[in-house]
Amino acid sequence: MVDQLSPLAPVLRPGSHPAPGGIGVRLSEVEPGSIVQLAAWRGSESAMTSAIDDVMGLAVPDGAGSGVSTDTKAAFGFAPGKFLVVDQDEGLAASLANAVSAETGTVTDLSHGRTAIRIGGSKAEWVLGKFFAIDFSLPAFPLGSGLSTVHHDIFAQIQRTGVDQFDVYVFRSFARSFWNSLCHASEEVGYEVR
Repeated sequence: MVDQLSPLAPVLRPGSHPAPGGIGVRLSEVEPGSIVQLAAWRGSESAMTSAIDDVMGLAVPDGAGSGVSTDTKAAFGFAPGKFLVVDQDEGLAASLANAVSAETGTVTDLSHGRTAIRIGGSKAEWVLGKFFAIDFSLPAFPLGSGLSTVHHDIFAQIQRTGVDQFDVYVFRSFARSFWNSLCHASEEVGYEVR
């Protein structure tokens, strides 16, 4: 059940919407406890990646597109020295703020400003390709990698969290519109809402 504070609560309706070929994607809201953005000052990128590793146990290399994910944690670089990190537990921003000095960079808690949407299934790459001019194939977009992009005016950060699964982070104020568009784009291949 989706928390009533979710911007998707009025439109997220669990159920199957098959196409003639069956179900090609699964859509759901992911509700991590923490979504945090980190930005390292120039020359402090390695100190930032060390802080991420110390706090989260994730060795994420610096650089746009690089990343790593587990069942409960994820981190990826979306620009040089800039990272989005996610944890299922709350309190990650405070832990990172204690580990990142003012000389290293900044820590910004985005937990209440972003909505995380998961799209998975055999047609996930194809559906996302309708929105973004990106090669979502596994060789071009490997497991754990992530990036920032836009769909019209909707800013999105996307990470591959499984072989056929992606987590898309959008501003809460655009989440309902993006969700409705994603459902509409999935009708052709059939979709299930969880």
